[in-house]
Amino acid sequence: MPVAAASHPSRANHGPDLIRNLDLLVLLLGLPVFLLADAPISGYLAAGGAWIVGRIGVDVAARRRTEALRNGNRSAALGVTAFAVMGRIWLVAGAILLVGLLDEREAGLAAAVLSLVLVTVSLISSAVAQMLDPESKGALR
Repeated sequence: MPVAAASHPSRANHGPDLIRNLDLLVLLLGLPVFLLADAPISGYLAAGGAWIVGRIGVDVAARRRTEALRNGNRSAALGVTAFAVMGRIWLVAGAILLVGLLDEREAGLAAAVLSLVLVTVSLISSAVAQMLDPESKGALR
């Protein structure tokens, strides 16, 4: 263990947590890209808003899943996990569809591209974080 990590035990295992939240950094960095590319900001707001609401839902579901597993209720844990994952997919897809229909098609395309990038970063960062810390409780993200 590095000396800095040994002298500060609270900092010892933040790497996987930072990696798991890399999608939020990408979301923040996407705003200047949207502005520079003159992409419809409504696409950014729709995809970003849906992504953040989905993240909150997944975090709540992860806590409920942990509680259900602690109580020995595996079927409830599976149900919460399935609902969270499918709900997030529907939420993001609905936001893309709505912004494309209600604003302009380019906004829907911009939202879809941003969502694709966020999903890709989220999946890769979750896998890397799990490889770095296989003993962690895991996450639905």
